[in-house]
Amino acid sequence: MEDLREQQLEALTVLKEYNQKLTKSILLIVEELRGKRQKDTDEFLKKIIEGINWEIQVYNGTKELINENKVRVDKEEMNRHILAFGEAVQAKEDIKLADSFEIDILPFLTKLGDAINEVVD
Repeated sequence: MEDLREQQLEALTVLKEYNQKLTKSILLIVEELRGKRQKDTDEFLKKIIEGINWEIQVYNGTKELINENKVRVDKEEMNRHILAFGEAVQAKEDIKLADSFEIDILPFLTKLGDAINEVVD
């Protein structure tokens, strides 16, 4: 059991740094989606979505540790945000996607980052 906890802590340590980088990337893509598209915006968007998916996977593998003493990240709330974001991705409309990044994804990533800091530090 201790080995699993150590692995989860290690995963959260990696996620902590990645979460900060992903958040910065999302702020950039929001600008691009709001009218400053670049040649590589679609590829950048794809990489960001892959990063979000990876963070969700790590969360799913570490949620017991994250929520060990109290609920830091509510899975139902997270699912609502992720579903709303998925709908925005499916709509393929830049403004809807930018809005969803700001309304759904950034608050989730911030909450996850805060939870990670609380658990790891």
